[in-house]
Amino acid sequence: MKLSRQFTVLGSAVFCVVIFSLYLMLDRGHFDHPKSPRREGTFPKGQLSILQEKIDHLERLLAENNEIISNIRDSVINLSESVKDGQKNPEAINFSQGSQLELFPSASTLLSVDYEDCLFASKSGRRSSGVQMLDVYDVLPFDNPDGGVWKQGFDITYNENEWDNEPLQVFVVPHSHNDPGWLKTFDDYFRDQTQHILNNMVIKLQEDNQRKFIWSEISYFSKWWDGIDSQRRDAVKRLIEDGQFEIVTGGWVMPDEASSHYFALIDQMIEGHQWLEKNLDLGSNTDILCHMMPFYSYDIPHTCGPDPKICCQFDFKRLPGGRVSCPWRVPPEAIHSGNIQHRAWMILDQYRKKSKLFRTKVLLAPLGDDFRYAESSEWDQQYQNYQKLFDYMNAHPELHVKAQFGTLSDYFEALRKESNLGERSSTSFFPILSGDFFTYADRDHHYWSGYFTSRPFYKRLDRVLESYLRAAEILYSLALTQSHKYNKMSVFPSVDNYKLLTEVRRNLGLFQHHDAITGTSKDWVVVDYGTRLFHSLMNLKKVIIDSAHILILKDKGAYNYDTSTPFLKMDDVQSSQDSLPRKTVIKLTSQPRYLLIHNPTEQERFSVVSIIVNSPRVKLLSPLGKPVTVQISAVWDGATTVSHEAYQISFLAHLPPLGLGVYQLLEVSSSEAVLTDYNIYMSGRDSVQEKPDRFFKIKEMPNSVDSIILENSYMKLWFSGISGLLEKINTKEDGKNHQMKVEFAWYGTTSNRDKSGAYLFLPDGDAKPYIFTDPPTIRVAHGGIFSEVVCFFHHVTHTMRLYNVHGLEGQSLEVSNIVDIRGEYNRELAMRISSDINSQNRFYTDLNGYQIQPRLTMSKLPLQANIYPMTTMAYIQDSGVRLTLHSAQSLGVASLKNGQLEVIMDRRLMQDDNRGLGQGVQDNKITANVFRLLLERRHGTYVNEEKESVSFPSLLSHMTSSFLNHPVIPMTTYADSGVPEMLDTFSPLMSSMPCDIHLVNLRTIQSKVDTEPSDEAALILHRKGFDCRFSNRDMGLHCSTTQGKVKVHKLFNKFHVESLTPASLSLMHSPPDARNMSEISMSSMEINTFRIRLR
Repeated sequence: MKLSRQFTVLGSAVFCVVIFSLYLMLDRGHFDHPKSPRREGTFPKGQLSILQEKIDHLERLLAENNEIISNIRDSVINLSESVKDGQKNPEAINFSQGSQLELFPSASTLLSVDYEDCLFASKSGRRSSGVQMLDVYDVLPFDNPDGGVWKQGFDITYNENEWDNEPLQVFVVPHSHNDPGWLKTFDDYFRDQTQHILNNMVIKLQEDNQRKFIWSEISYFSKWWDGIDSQRRDAVKRLIEDGQFEIVTGGWVMPDEASSHYFALIDQMIEGHQWLEKNLDLGSNTDILCHMMPFYSYDIPHTCGPDPKICCQFDFKRLPGGRVSCPWRVPPEAIHSGNIQHRAWMILDQYRKKSKLFRTKVLLAPLGDDFRYAESSEWDQQYQNYQKLFDYMNAHPELHVKAQFGTLSDYFEALRKESNLGERSSTSFFPILSGDFFTYADRDHHYWSGYFTSRPFYKRLDRVLESYLRAAEILYSLALTQSHKYNKMSVFPSVDNYKLLTEVRRNLGLFQHHDAITGTSKDWVVVDYGTRLFHSLMNLKKVIIDSAHILILKDKGAYNYDTSTPFLKMDDVQSSQDSLPRKTVIKLTSQPRYLLIHNPTEQERFSVVSIIVNSPRVKLLSPLGKPVTVQISAVWDGATTVSHEAYQISFLAHLPPLGLGVYQLLEVSSSEAVLTDYNIYMSGRDSVQEKPDRFFKIKEMPNSVDSIILENSYMKLWFSGISGLLEKINTKEDGKNHQMKVEFAWYGTTSNRDKSGAYLFLPDGDAKPYIFTDPPTIRVAHGGIFSEVVCFFHHVTHTMRLYNVHGLEGQSLEVSNIVDIRGEYNRELAMRISSDINSQNRFYTDLNGYQIQPRLTMSKLPLQANIYPMTTMAYIQDSGVRLTLHSAQSLGVASLKNGQLEVIMDRRLMQDDNRGLGQGVQDNKITANVFRLLLERRHGTYVNEEKESVSFPSLLSHMTSSFLNHPVIPMTTYADSGVPEMLDTFSPLMSSMPCDIHLVNLRTIQSKVDTEPSDEAALILHRKGFDCRFSNRDMGLHCSTTQGKVKVHKLFNKFHVESLTPASLSLMHSPPDARNMSEISMSSMEINTFRIRLR
């Protein structure tokens, strides 16, 4: 009774406050409505600006009101929590600030979240979908029975007269699967095979207009196009126009679906489509209707029907006397009048059986394989024999079949017609599917979960490159606009840098291929990809530096570009395609060295920046010229030796969204910087000793049973004094302790004939604990800005760093592992986190960094089937907390026991796994893996939460992921050059974008003619879905949510938006009514592309 009275009083109070604040707002707003608000032109200038001010004022008041309400909502939640706890622990509600030195970016900022924005996550999992894959997995026994001729399936039967009223329509679609790199490099494949396939295509399709062919990879097609004459180009255009030749999907490659990030997926799609628009001026269709291939493979034996022994006899490249034969030992026969009746019946039987697996009487039968149709003879063998079969079938009405060559469009068009798709009534004819098909097995227990981790060095390099490419695209687009504005186009290297950008887009696109980012190609092909990524990285650094140069100058008239004396340089260097980057040492003098820091995120940002300088006597000035608190740390040579050649300085940088901040570094006689103290735990020591060092306080001591403790104002951490690994976290918001045990473990491979390789993970049972005979050396650093524990194991250097700052970076733990398993034999190294979270076999992983997919660890499946791809995050949760592992590279992840998350970090395998690669994975590198560990308090759960088909990260989680994947980019001016006057900060946006809107890219579009840039860019925005049921207090986010609305004129600062029009995702289409927009409005989870002109 008492409880309900409390809530009644509180409810009334909330109501009163809301009404009163609205009254105040309207009272203070009091503006008269103009008579005719429709036409701007009817207002005198003065009145307009007054009106604008009043509207701005009203918006501010609304935001304040939101803040009040969100404050109240938090208090209600806190109050209800404390009531629930029986007021056992009333202090738990208060924030414990801790006595540590704190760095406050600003007064505690409250995130203002629009209530409407919270409704999305609570509703979205309930949309009715026809098929929910988690339910399917629940029903399937996964008992792998022998299906007869269709090994993984079952016996298909049919009734002879099923097609009497409606004949079977068969579309045989010739294709050639061209891997842009696998057993050969991209260029070698092109030289040896691909160019011949395309050359023959032009000749052979023109011989008979019934012939069809489809092509997908624009990386190859564009290379071929560049080398052919105008006559052949015209022939290709005619074949496309006549519907004989068709480009399908038209991305740069056919990308992998597990390891790739959506930034790169969209980018390679745009690159392909932009090329097609410019060179072929193609129309296209973007509807999504999916087709499932039911059998083992996409090759000819597994695509005409369920029996590969029969289908193989209709692969006429395998006619006796050729280089390929049928493994089922029954060869094809050329079709002639003596065998046509029997052969036509044989293949029709397969077509009919296959059609029984689909809902309509329209059938797709692909006809192709890897690098097929390279020889002229194969075109003749396939097309002539099939045409005879088609002619025979079509001439015999009693067979009730119409068979022909087709393209994908032909098939889908017939399918739509047959199913009346597109008419209102037919919405339920095809089911809607939610979920995905991970993890795949092609036979038995051969799950393809190994490639989620294979070659992790390059999976990491890929993401570094994506981050640099996005930063370079945005800065280049802004710099291009400014060089137009200040008549510097003749000086600014716009064309050269656009060529570099184009090359990088294509190299990154190439790496998204399903044998590249997956780590499933030959060693030398990996080196080819790596070299392309490495050169791309260097080129991007040039574009970023050149763009930042013009953007940061105060007097643009003084801008001059000279390749021999660059204005800026990056603060890190990578010496080769397979080495880790190293920080360069910045030399200090009494004259200021300028440090420019670029913030590639669209939100105002407080981030800790660490750079290396040559002197500890350092002073740092902020963009406003004020001294900045600095922590000086040692640069170590190995685990215990200090190098006095260099010092690391760390500080909290405050940066504008997408902008640049200019800091100054000076050498002074006495520095006020805070020094890091070190405790080094070593085995074999028996007492505590001060290690003599002329600068740092370093203690060496024996490994101890006592815990090592780090803390900031959000959390307190306990580490083992023996292993140095994390054991427990206390969250200060609620005073609760959480078990959080980090450990490493080894997987071996099975002793069976089939073993793990680049694709497959076939472990020899559960992981074995990582055992060390001597405890590792543990180096503990305590400092004002960060503290960290570094453990030196034989195969991994493991660092956990806690930032002692207020706001986003202080709320999660930075975890990094430098992994080196180059001496191992058939082993895989995993990092495992075991917590007391009651996750009940459920965990969540992201798909391509775009959405979250619920997963269920199933005991009826083998261990390797319970490993899933993680692109950017994985989490486990119960009703009270959620633990998220944020990742800066794609890896395989699992939750094999309650409360556990584990991630596989590298694998070294000595044998091939019989999937065509013909080698193991033995080219391991010293690899860096970077993560953040975020523990959040949840406020309640949804009803039937475990039934939901989707889940969403919190806003804090989204922003943590964004900061991790888009680190700030520091640059310095060259010491000896006379530096022209610079702006203190470059702020291209008026303010932070809304918290839930991510600027995916601002990508300058090519001009229609040369390799030059046009004056348009693609602005790509993603509105993220997020879960509101987390504490939104004190998150240190400097943004709000606005129900997906962005006013265009309030977006850019000092840039004028000349036009902004909507387009399809890859710019192929604009809606017929596309007009210049003044406001962008997006629904949650949408990604939208706009064409934008800036001035």
